[in-house]
Amino acid sequence: MSISTRLGPRDALLQERPEAAALREYRSFLLFPDAIDELLAEGGVIVDATFGAAAGAAELPLALGRLRDAASAAVDEGARHVIVSDRAAGAARVAIPSALAAGAVHHALLGRGSRLRTSVVVDCADVREAHHAACLVTNGVDALCPRLALESIARLAATGRLGGGVEGTAAQLNFFKAIEDGLLKIMSKMGISTLDSYRGAQIVEAVGLGPDVVDTCFPGVASVIGGLRLEDLAEHVLERHRSAYAVTPSLINTGMIKHRSGGEYHAINPDVVDALQSTVGLKDDGTTPEMEAAHALQRAAAGDDASYRRFTDLVNGRPPTEPRDLLELVRAGAPVPLDEVEPVAAITRRFSTGAMSHGALSAEAHETLSVALNMIGGMANTGEGGEAPERFSDDRNSGIKQIASGRFGVTPAYVAHARELQIKMAQGSKPGEGGQLPGKKVTVEIARLRHTVPGVALISPPPHHDIYSIEDLAQLVFDLKQANPGAAVSVKLVASEGIGTIAAGVVKALAEVVHIAGGDGGTGASPLSSIKNAGLPWELGLADVQESLVANDLRSRTRIRVDGGLKTGRDIVVAALMGADEFSFGTAALIAEGCILVRTCHRDTCPVGIATQNPTLRAKFAGTPEMVARYLTLVAEEARLVLASLGLRSLEEAVGRTDLLKQRSQDESGAGRLDLSRLLVGPGTATARFTGVVPLQRPRSALGDLLFEEAIGPLREGATQELTYRITTADRTVGARLGCAVAVQAAAPGGRVIARFEGEAGQSFGAFLFGPVELHLTGEANDYVCKGMGGGRVAIQAPSNDAGDPYLVGNTVLYGATGGELFIGGRAGERFGVRNSGAVAVVEGVGDHACEYMTAGAIVILGPTGRNLGAGMSGGEAYVYDPDDELAANLNHQLVAAYEPAAGQLQSLKRVIELHAAATGSAIATTLVEEWDALAPMFKRVAPVAEVARLEELFEGTAAAWV
Repeated sequence: MSISTRLGPRDALLQERPEAAALREYRSFLLFPDAIDELLAEGGVIVDATFGAAAGAAELPLALGRLRDAASAAVDEGARHVIVSDRAAGAARVAIPSALAAGAVHHALLGRGSRLRTSVVVDCADVREAHHAACLVTNGVDALCPRLALESIARLAATGRLGGGVEGTAAQLNFFKAIEDGLLKIMSKMGISTLDSYRGAQIVEAVGLGPDVVDTCFPGVASVIGGLRLEDLAEHVLERHRSAYAVTPSLINTGMIKHRSGGEYHAINPDVVDALQSTVGLKDDGTTPEMEAAHALQRAAAGDDASYRRFTDLVNGRPPTEPRDLLELVRAGAPVPLDEVEPVAAITRRFSTGAMSHGALSAEAHETLSVALNMIGGMANTGEGGEAPERFSDDRNSGIKQIASGRFGVTPAYVAHARELQIKMAQGSKPGEGGQLPGKKVTVEIARLRHTVPGVALISPPPHHDIYSIEDLAQLVFDLKQANPGAAVSVKLVASEGIGTIAAGVVKALAEVVHIAGGDGGTGASPLSSIKNAGLPWELGLADVQESLVANDLRSRTRIRVDGGLKTGRDIVVAALMGADEFSFGTAALIAEGCILVRTCHRDTCPVGIATQNPTLRAKFAGTPEMVARYLTLVAEEARLVLASLGLRSLEEAVGRTDLLKQRSQDESGAGRLDLSRLLVGPGTATARFTGVVPLQRPRSALGDLLFEEAIGPLREGATQELTYRITTADRTVGARLGCAVAVQAAAPGGRVIARFEGEAGQSFGAFLFGPVELHLTGEANDYVCKGMGGGRVAIQAPSNDAGDPYLVGNTVLYGATGGELFIGGRAGERFGVRNSGAVAVVEGVGDHACEYMTAGAIVILGPTGRNLGAGMSGGEAYVYDPDDELAANLNHQLVAAYEPAAGQLQSLKRVIELHAAATGSAIATTLVEEWDALAPMFKRVAPVAEVARLEELFEGTAAAWV
C-alpha cells in the first residue's frame, strides 16, 4: 500500500511531455510547516479559511463563497498549489472547519474544470485523528499539515509531559505514523491500496448534514435524513471560539470516547448501566445473584419491576440520540387487553445475541449468553472464531454459528451443529474490517479452537478479501445448505448507503435471513476511530433494505434481523414497525451479565471477567444465564405492553407497519432539522413481511445427496464400500453433506467409503469432508476444492489421455481447512492453501498467493510457485521443490522465510510424497522418491520467522504476556 502524494499541476491524461513530471513527490500526505513554506516559495497561494467573529453565523456561507472565488482566481493566475489555511484565526477571526473549507474549494475547482491545474493542500488547526485526515483526503485534499497538533506535541514534549523522555520531533513523527496507519486501515477495509485512488473518491457518508452543507462542500455524498445547516455549524464553531477567547479560556473535554459527567451524552451511561444491572440482580443487597434473578423473574411475570421501569424511562426518555428517538408511535386502533397479546415466549424466539466471539469474550461470558438464549427460545451467535466441540451437545450450544467466509475454527462438526449459519460480510461497529483479536488474548485455548498459533494476533482481512462477487456469496450459501440441510443461512450486512441493493442480491443468492448491523457496539475488537466514525444507525439500513426487498418482490421469503444499540421493548416495536422480524442484543446483553463499560476490552484487563482470557480476571465473572434471560424477558414483556397500547396482538401484525410511526415535532435547531420521511415509506399493496421460505431457497446437489445416501449406511455399520460416479461441473459441493453427517455421528469402527469420480467437478468438490471418506477424481475440479475440509482424503489426477503438465484445480483450494489430506497430480490456480489451518496437501505447481494467511498444516509444492507465497502466514509449513532456486524471488518475506529442512523433516516429507505418488500416479513424485538422496537437497522449507512474536509486539503491541 502507498500513502505517497504528488503536488503540482497535472497534465491531461491523453498527452505526454517531459514537463508533466515536474511534480513534488512526498512519502506521505502529512506535511510539516516547513513544507508549506516550500510550496509557497515555488508558486503556492494561501486562501484564507476564516471569517469575522463579529459577523455571526450568517457569515459562514458568505466566507465559503469568498474562499471558492479566491481559489479559482489563484488557479487562473497560475498558482501551482492552493493552500487552504486557517492560520489567520485569532480573537477577531474564526477558523472555518477544514473539511468544509477544503471540500468547497475542491468542488469549486472541479466545477470549473481547473482542478488538475493545481494541488489542494490544507494547513489547519482542527486535524487530530485519522478520521479527520480521511475526511479531507477522500473529499479531494492532496496533502495536509496538522499545524496545531504538531505545535501542541512540541510544547508537551518541551515541558516533559509526554513521558518516556521522547523529544519533540520524535513525538511528532510518532503522531504522523499513527495518523498514517489509521488512514491505511481505513483505505484497506475499502479495498483501496493507494492514496491516489482514495483521494476525491468520497468513500464517506454523512449523518445529520443538511442539503446546503452537502451541496456546497460535499456534492455527491449521501445524507439520507438531512440535518444541520451551514448556519448551525457556524454557531457551534462560534461557541468554541468564544470559549477559547473568553477572559478565562476553557478547554472542554466532551467525553466523546468515554462517558464524562456534563459532556457528550452516551446512550450507555452509568445511570443506564446501574438501572439495568439492578434489574437483573447484580447490585448487592445481601442476596445471591442467582436468587435475586429468580425472584426478579417472578416479579416480572407479575408485572412488578421498578428497576426495569427506571431503566426504560432512562432509555426511552433520553435526548435524541438515534433516529428512532425522533419517532412517535401511532395507534392502529383501540388498545387491546394484555392477555390477548402473544406471550413472552413468542417474542423471545425472535431474539438473538450479536456476534461476539469466544476470544473477544471469556469462555464463561460466552457460554452464559448461549445458555440464556437457549432458555428463552432464542439463539446466541458464536461470532467469528469457532466454538468448543464439548458445547455442541448441551445447552451451551450457540444456535447461530458465524462462519465469516469459512475460516477460524469452521469445522464440519461446527457447521453441522448450527440452527443458522451466518456469513459475515460486514461488522456493525467496524464495517468492512475483519475481526481483530490481540495476541495476548490468543491463548492456548483460543488457538486450539481457531486452529492457529498462541500469542499471535488474529487480524482477518476485510470480508471482501474472500468474497469478491455475488457469485462467490451464492456459492458459499449453496455450500452451507449442502453441508447442513436443516440450517438457515443468514448474511450480515452493515447499515450503509445502497444496502438495499446488496440485500436484494443476498436474497437472490438464496439466503433466508438478512442481518442489518448498525454502527453501535463492538466488544473491544474495534479501533476507537471505527467505533465513532464507521457505520450508520440501523434505522437507515433497515428502511433501505425493507424498501428494496418490497420493491423487488423478495420480502415475503426473507426474514430481516437488526442489531445495534437495542435495549428496550419500545426499540423492538419500532424496529418491527420499520420492517424487522428479528432482533439482536449485544452490549446490553453483556451489561446484563456484568459488563461495566471500562472500555479496555482490547487490553485483556476486563475487571469483571467478560472481555478477557486472563484466568485471574475470568474468576471474577459473576454473571448467570438467569440474569440475561431475565433482562430479555422483561424486554419482551415491555414489547407486549407497547403492542397492546397500539391495538396490536403480535409482533407479526406490527412488522412493516410504517403507518404507525410519525416524526416527533421538534424545534428548528439540532435534531429538529432531520427529515425522517425517507425512513417511513410505506409498502403500498405489496407484501411487507416474511411469510415463508420458498422451495427455491433449499437447493440440493443431487450427486452430493446420492453420495450421502449410498455411503452413510455402510459407514454407520462399519463396512467398507467403493462407489463410482460420473461428475460434471453442475455437480457442486459434492461430499459436504456426507462429511458433516459423519462429523455429527462418527463412523463405526472399520467403516470406510472410497468414492471414485470421473469428469469435471463443479465448485467446492470435497468441501467440509470428514472422517474415513476418500474422494478420488480422475479429471479436473473448479474453485474451492476442499473448502472447510476437516478430515478424509481427496486425490485428483489427470485422465490417461492428458497432454501433460495439467492444471487440475482452480483457485482458493483448501480455504479454511482444519484437517484431512489432498493430493493433486497437477497444478492449481491462485491462493492455494489460503487460510489452511491443518490440512496436508501435495500439489505440482501453484499460482500467486499460495499459503496466504495459513495458520497450521503442511503444503508440499512439487512445481513452480507464483508470486507472494506465504503472505500473512503465521503458522504451519510449506515444502517447495526449488531446483532452479527461484523461490526467494516469489516469497513474501514479511512473516516467513525459507530454511533448509532438517533430517527428520525430510523423512516426513518423503512419506507424504510417497502417498501422493500412490494416490495420483504422479511422475514427478515417483522420480523424487526414486532419486531421493540426490533431489532432497533441492527442497526448501517455508515457515514463519522465529521472531514472529517479537514482530507482533513491535508493530502491534499484542505479543502474549502469558499463555
